[in-house]
Amino acid sequence: MEPSIHQRQKFVYPSMHLGWYFLQEIPPDICNLRNLTFLLLARNQLTGPIPPAIGNLISLQFLSLSQNNHTGAIPKSLGNLTNLIVLYLRENQLSDSIPKELGDLNFLTDMIISQNQLNGSIPFSIGNLSNLRTLFLRENQFSGTIPQELGKLNKLVVLELDHNQFSGPLPEVLCGIPLEIGNLTQLHALDLSSNYLSGEIPRAVGKLASMLKLDLHDNQLAGGIPQELGLLMEFLDLSTNSLSGGIPFEFQNLQNLGTLNLSQNNLSGLIPKALAELPGLLHVNLSFNNLEGPIPSGRAFEDMEVKKGGLFAICAFDGKALYKEILKSTEEFSEIFSIGKGGYGSVYRAQLPSGDVVAVKRLHNMPNVAKDRSFLNEIRALTEIKHRNIVKLFGFCSNAQHSILIYEYFERGSLAKILSMEEEAKELDWQKRLKIIQGVAHALSYMHHDCSPAIVHRDISSNNILLDPEYEAHVSDFGTSKCLQKDSSNWSSLVGTYGYVAPEFAYTMKVNEKCDVYSFGVLTMEVIKGKHPADLIAHLMSSKPKEIELRDMLDQRLLYPNQEIEKILISIHKLARECLHVDPQCRPTMLFISRLAC
Repeated sequence: MEPSIHQRQKFVYPSMHLGWYFLQEIPPDICNLRNLTFLLLARNQLTGPIPPAIGNLISLQFLSLSQNNHTGAIPKSLGNLTNLIVLYLRENQLSDSIPKELGDLNFLTDMIISQNQLNGSIPFSIGNLSNLRTLFLRENQFSGTIPQELGKLNKLVVLELDHNQFSGPLPEVLCGIPLEIGNLTQLHALDLSSNYLSGEIPRAVGKLASMLKLDLHDNQLAGGIPQELGLLMEFLDLSTNSLSGGIPFEFQNLQNLGTLNLSQNNLSGLIPKALAELPGLLHVNLSFNNLEGPIPSGRAFEDMEVKKGGLFAICAFDGKALYKEILKSTEEFSEIFSIGKGGYGSVYRAQLPSGDVVAVKRLHNMPNVAKDRSFLNEIRALTEIKHRNIVKLFGFCSNAQHSILIYEYFERGSLAKILSMEEEAKELDWQKRLKIIQGVAHALSYMHHDCSPAIVHRDISSNNILLDPEYEAHVSDFGTSKCLQKDSSNWSSLVGTYGYVAPEFAYTMKVNEKCDVYSFGVLTMEVIKGKHPADLIAHLMSSKPKEIELRDMLDQRLLYPNQEIEKILISIHKLARECLHVDPQCRPTMLFISRLAC
């Protein structure tokens, strides 16, 4: 027999995930368990404010309420949990500011409150958390300056404040990045990207000897790049700022550097030849600068001239230059190596001398404006996106002869291809199809809700979903994607694949996330039915649609599902219908959908 809550004093877990059912509220009795040490209620559908009575759980050491739908402020009473070691509140809808009382949690080692709607400034009292090792406040609405008190957290290993509205400098502040961060001698990763930080990059930050990752991209930083950088640095992204001067010669000492992104700045001069000799360098992006002269020849560089302001990036995979190898492998893009064609380009299979296989998209010859727009859309989207269900971009190159993009290769090909073939479609059983729907949902939720600005794909279709050997879905083809700008109408011309485009485009050209939601609904029905559901959608859109039995909505090539799968499919099909609502505002968000799909 399942023990009662009062008998389970040590651990409290949420209801196990059965199909699409989740715990919807925190049982009030939990707040009376003063001996409770672990409370784990993540990934449910908990709604409303966090009960202040949780502050009564004075023995609590681990509290996780992440990935729910909690709203309102973080209760001040959490400051009573003086034994707390771990606090996880990420991916909710919490608002207001962080209560200063959290500064009383002296044993706290991990505070993760990312992906909420918190605002205001970080309270100075956070500097009292002397045992803190991880502090994640990313993807909120914090503003003002980053407090210098964070420099007191001398055990901090990871600090993520990216995708907020932090600014600086003010008259009394020399730089938007506090000099005191240079005191964090244990820091391995610092992410302050996608804020409004100005001023120069403090030399003290560069001197942190333990630093492995420094990400300051998408700010308003100016001045030169510090010559001092920790010798252990593996990842350095200073792109999309206003940095000037040259690339420091001292970068040659960064023997562990694997990723270097200095694109979209005002850098000038030559590229140091010594960069070509860095043993671990796999990805280099120096595009959109004023660099000139030859790119150094070496393992991570392709030898080509770059004029001022020219567009280029170094394509590298497993430390080897790609461009010449790709031309040789595809016999300069012979049709026999083509594995697909689209509106903007053809895709080729290229096997490298190392044995690795990549997919190469070569843009068609078309007017430069359209060609450049598609090319830049993919680059800007995929260099920002890192998600397991989104195809990886290894590199790109544009010269007088070719504009190419290099991606990971998927032997199974597209979902559309598999559904069109009898035997392959039978291999795609109900469990695998549910996994595909789940993967696409997670990818779109990430693009809409975890990227800043949000990215709309605008061409979700079965042709643009690639499957890996484990039938994991990967969203591809970002040539028509669009970053949604705040305080903008986001008008656009009509793009997308016929049969997947939202109906509101018949009377408006305004782009938002609900366009992708509609396409996802069509795709979901297609995965279930085994073919494009045009007739089913027409029936649902009729003035008096009749109820259709589930059996008539399923792919007849598969055996009828068991009771558990049948129940899930009914829920998914109902959700897909909501995605097709004629009023975009009545469609669910991809965040809501992806949480149901967990």
